[in-house]
Amino acid sequence: MTTNSPSATSQGQQLLADAQLMLAHGNFEAASGLLLRARAEKDTMLAAHALIEQHGLTGSFRNIFGLNCTISSADDIFGFFAGHASSSNPLRDYLADGWRTLAELMTVMERVGQPLVQSQHFLEFASGHGRFTRHLAHLLGPDKVTVSDVVPDAVDFAQRTFGVQGFVSASVPEQLVAPRQYDTVFVLSLFSHLPRSTWGRWLQVLYSVVAPGGILVFSTHGIKAARFDSVPLDDEGFFFAPSSESNAIDPNEYGTAFTTEAFVRARIAETVGADKLEYFSPVQFWNHQDVYVLRKPS
Repeated sequence: MTTNSPSATSQGQQLLADAQLMLAHGNFEAASGLLLRARAEKDTMLAAHALIEQHGLTGSFRNIFGLNCTISSADDIFGFFAGHASSSNPLRDYLADGWRTLAELMTVMERVGQPLVQSQHFLEFASGHGRFTRHLAHLLGPDKVTVSDVVPDAVDFAQRTFGVQGFVSASVPEQLVAPRQYDTVFVLSLFSHLPRSTWGRWLQVLYSVVAPGGILVFSTHGIKAARFDSVPLDDEGFFFAPSSESNAIDPNEYGTAFTTEAFVRARIAETVGADKLEYFSPVQFWNHQDVYVLRKPS
């Protein structure tokens, strides 16, 4: 009788090794079939995906989306999809979710009279490893897109993979050094992770990098999300827990936060002025995050 040791080669690893041999011999058709099977295995999903995308083989997502579909192995958001019970196809769901974000942002920007396609200098802040960046760079052109994240590897990956500009963020809001101001600053799901101590400070700093006449678009976990998770909001309408999907950032710095509309409006009023709020829409992103748009006077 034989037993499988912890170091035994898995089915996915064997399929991956055989596919790499086929690729080395130029047998792309055979390699494609093996890689599609390896992509269905959890432990070789990303490695097989990378080879399929690199060689443009059958099943390539690039052929569906028409853009670079490379995914970093360090991408915590992809890890969230891969580990979520509701995701039967994490690769497809992850890539489609970036497309969905693009559509939802375009709707918001149309409503404030600043169409996304007209943006000349777009900053995606807290950008991660490019779930949304790939779609944005494809739409606007990489020369019009800048990304920023507190994780250096995320910025480096986006620059190398999508050709965008980028700079590393900071843990302390006041230490952020942006190379310029931007007509659009988009901050998706950062304020849904910030503790009370930095929430208003980040709002003020990010508003400062908006160019005159430009907009700051940011999202929050609002009252719908709080009710869904049965979160006990405090008297100000705020809740924070030191836990998130990120494995790269201190959970006390980047956890999970919930806010009421009243809390957010109060922070806007005390940092940049209540008159700067041009648009608010509940559950605009992913059917559970609210969106706020601040306009800087020309």
